[in-house]
Amino acid sequence: MTDPSAVQGTPVPDDEDWRLFRGDGEKRSVVLPQAPPWRRFDRDTRIAERPYLIGSKEADVVSAALHLRRPLLVTGHPGTGKSSLVHAIARELCLGTVLTWAVNSRSTVQDALYQYDAVGRLRESNLTREDNEPSLGIGSYVRLGPLGTALLPTARPRVLLVDELDKGDMDLPNDLLTLFEEGEFDIPELARLPDDQSTVAVMTSDAGTRAELVRGRVRCQEFPVVVITSNGEREFPPAFLRRCIRLDLPDPDEDKLRAIVFAHLGESEVAGMDELMAAFLNRRARGELATDQLLNAVFLRMGGVSLDADGLLDAVLHRLGGTV
Repeated sequence: MTDPSAVQGTPVPDDEDWRLFRGDGEKRSVVLPQAPPWRRFDRDTRIAERPYLIGSKEADVVSAALHLRRPLLVTGHPGTGKSSLVHAIARELCLGTVLTWAVNSRSTVQDALYQYDAVGRLRESNLTREDNEPSLGIGSYVRLGPLGTALLPTARPRVLLVDELDKGDMDLPNDLLTLFEEGEFDIPELARLPDDQSTVAVMTSDAGTRAELVRGRVRCQEFPVVVITSNGEREFPPAFLRRCIRLDLPDPDEDKLRAIVFAHLGESEVAGMDELMAAFLNRRARGELATDQLLNAVFLRMGGVSLDADGLLDAVLHRLGGTV
């Protein structure tokens, strides 16, 4: 890493304004300011500093899903806190790290359950045969995906986020029905092994962790806490909806927005944000905005940024819908 003192150019004085990048081509030794709490990626710090506010009615729906061991289907506009809810559940109930399955148009249930690297195993088999080296075993080429890892038998359930299911293939919700009912699946590549290889330790989605499977069977002991998010871009089949508990997160009103900013940035900042709040609510009435956009604006104002100048407010509070 380059020593900042070795960088040629003018060092930035302590009282320099917020413009870290000026675009003038002059090299400067810059100490970057501390990131917003929601953009810090040290895991322990990020979890500890990620408050989540939810109404009692919404909390009751979450509790109902936990009692019934049913997936929670959370819908709402971007930025209403759908994904953050999952981490709040895991943190409050001490259920460990959240497993995440980010769905896209190419996602399949197979990939979320497990992946088998047949090509890698064949290559390794040929090399070890030539060099007379011991084989790594098939378990080194099977990795459970986030859904497969969530279904492993554990005393306390894991938390699984199925993020933006409505972006997946039309058949994807129906492909999940049997899993939600049975809580188990088989890995054929392991089930076909001879009796002396009936128990195989495979890799999981948790880094550096393996799980022993017998005859390739994965069956949960406690059904995982499954939270499925959707932006409401399309409807799901009735059979799928019947197996879920539904929660619709509305856009937060002004009081809720103030409480969110207070929880993240402190009460003193809430007291001085009336102008930004008015601008945010006015723009949200005309188009889709997310709560974290308001947080970004308030955080910049805390750093001395004049958000009403040079179109910066337009850059921070831009509409999420429509053509970019």
